[in-house]
Amino acid sequence: MGEQRSGRGHGGGVRAGRERGRWGHSAGRSTYIPRSSSTALSGYTRPLARLIDQFERLPGIGPRTAQRLALHLLRQPEEQIRSFADALLAARSQVGQCQRCFHLSADPLCEICRNPERSNGQICVVADSRDLLAMERTREYHGSYHVLGGLISPMDGIGPELLQIQPLVRRVAGNPDATAAPPVHEVILALTPSVEGDTTSLYLARLLRPFTEVSRIAYGLPMGSELEYADEVTLARAFEGRRPVE
Repeated sequence: MGEQRSGRGHGGGVRAGRERGRWGHSAGRSTYIPRSSSTALSGYTRPLARLIDQFERLPGIGPRTAQRLALHLLRQPEEQIRSFADALLAARSQVGQCQRCFHLSADPLCEICRNPERSNGQICVVADSRDLLAMERTREYHGSYHVLGGLISPMDGIGPELLQIQPLVRRVAGNPDATAAPPVHEVILALTPSVEGDTTSLYLARLLRPFTEVSRIAYGLPMGSELEYADEVTLARAFEGRRPVE
């Protein structure tokens, strides 16, 4: 379980009303004294406090982990710190999106789209690059991908026009303006089993069925789980995704 982050809103923002620390002076040195009781130390010098604050802005990083990371970096050689900083700046400036599938890439086409051993006749649709990487870790899928960049969520103001849906339709339909190669014979929807995921899947299926077969990955019980602890929706999905015993 990750640490509970005090006062951090969604996306790393700072919630209104969050208590701020105060700056004090001791023996001629400026120190940062946090007001949050969750912080382990009683005060930080200003540069260290800035470093800890930057780490704490990262998702899943709480005050104690941020403190450990900052103190670890301070013990590293300056050359290694500069290398770390250069890698961070290079990634931020050089990594963009693949022109075909919209996965993260430093080149016009990502490594997966350039791989001649991958099947271009199958497209697995995912919400973002994290889902793509999760699929790749299974080593079971050998087709291509398409990253939508999110899910349809009217409550959050995210409509189809804000996602990479039209490029997917052009890619499947064989539009000459698209950069896909051979005809697509199947689109596999690998979207989160949620209201937003279901809405997006239904929307995509309606758009893509005139051009190709559309399927969706099965959802059910995770390996090693107990039936008695599964919720009704998970059990219903498990029944829907059943198949003959081989």
